[in-house]
This record gives sequence, C-alpha cells and structure tokens, in this order.
Amino acid sequence: MAKNEIAVVNNFDLVTISGDLAEAIKEEMDGLGSIAFDKVKIPSGGGLAFEIPGEDGEEGDVEKTITGIILDHHPANAYWEDKFSGGNEQPNCSSFDGKQGLNRDTGELRSCEDCPNNQFRTDGAGKACKNVHRCYILREGNPVPLILTLPPTSLKYLRDYLGKRILMKGMRCYDAVTTIGLKKEESAEKITYSRATFSFTGKIPEAQRTEVIGMAKFIKDNYRKAIGLDDSDYNPGSVATSSAPGADGEFMQVSDAPENLPFV
Repeated sequence: MAKNEIAVVNNFDLVTISGDLAEAIKEEMDGLGSIAFDKVKIPSGGGLAFEIPGEDGEEGDVEKTITGIILDHHPANAYWEDKFSGGNEQPNCSSFDGKQGLNRDTGELRSCEDCPNNQFRTDGAGKACKNVHRCYILREGNPVPLILTLPPTSLKYLRDYLGKRILMKGMRCYDAVTTIGLKKEESAEKITYSRATFSFTGKIPEAQRTEVIGMAKFIKDNYRKAIGLDDSDYNPGSVATSSAPGADGEFMQVSDAPENLPFV
C-alpha cells in the first residue's frame, strides 16, 4: 500500500434497512410499535469496557471496543429542575442540537447559549444542564444502530478524530469503519474517569457507499429528535456524590468541551 493510500475494509458485513428486510419489518411490526435502539454510555470510575445490552434487553455483553460506522452524531442537552438522581424521570428541558432547548412543561423554546442553566457555575461544580454527544453506530451484521452517548470529557477526542483522520482525508464520518475504545484518565481533582478513544480501521468500499449514505440520511432526518433523553443517556456513576471541586459525575468542567418509524 502506498504511503498516502487509505486502507479499505472490504469484508465489512453491511446490513441496512432496505429491500426485503424493510418490507418484513413493516409487515411483522404492524401494531407492535417500533424496534428500540440499544444505548451504550461511557463507564464511570475509569472502567475499560462497554456494557452492550443483550438481545433480551437485560443481561449485556462486555466489550472492550465497539467497531462500526458512525452514521450520524449530534450534541444533546438536558436539564432536570430537581437534582438528577439517575432515575427514569424525563428532563424538564432538552435540546437535540445543543443550540435550542424545549421546556417540557411550558413548551417554551430557549437558546442554549444564553440559558443560565448551561453556564459553568462559579464554584467549579460544572453546569446544571448536562451536555453530551450522541453517536449512531452501525455495527457488522446488525441493521439497528447502537447509540453511544459521550460525556464532555470525550468530546475533544471525537473532534480531533473526525477533524484530522476523517474530514482532512476527504471523508465523512459514515465513510469510515471506526473502532472506539476506552482509556482511564484522572482529573485535576484526582477523580478517575473513563474517556473514549477513536481509531480509523479503514474506509468502506465504494460499492457500499450509496447504501450507507442512505442509512445515514435516514437516521439524521428521522431519529435525532425521535429518541427521547433520559437516564440512559447520562451516567453520574460513583463520583456523582463527590464534593471535590469541579466534579459532577462524568460531567466535570472541561474547558474545550464544546411515528411511523421502524425504530425508537
């Protein structure tokens, strides 16, 4: 392979919702609702493995890495008026683009940039509003994307990966097979946490690109706002109760942290 040649993953088992599978879903799921996306988050306390929900939605598989195509990604914010406890309560205000939030109780739209709940608190305890980034990952042999939720402590690494390894090479996120791992870090307050790592596995073959782009557009157009935010998107973990300055679970202050569907 030439020095500047980009590796191609020719054996990626790509399965998308199309053709016979799309028709089967339409017929078999009629009246039953939608197929749920599985959600995965960065483990707390410096854990180095992801827990992937099992087929029964209960017992999960433990995986050190997640490999697949990042079909889409976007910021998401959520604010709970009462202290977030990790229960199933829905946020009082949420945003699916990190720019404009919707108050669930009043229907009011508010700018996230100007909202006082989205500002770093002077005591160093982070923001009242929780900021994360959702990634929709299509894995081999599985047409249902996996949602990986990244806390602010991982965003710099996603930004660097997409900017330097993907965009500057003339690709988009859905052109690449990406492997996501975990690394243990320690904050200035000596709090151990986990952050994501991203590595380029290879480019998808040109023959698969049209199908992948179609799936990526489908996710972007239909699911950014269709899947609600709840406790499964956030992981206060064991450090949530820490009184150390700058600690708010995995949401510690980070200076440069920036209806008729087959799924729900």
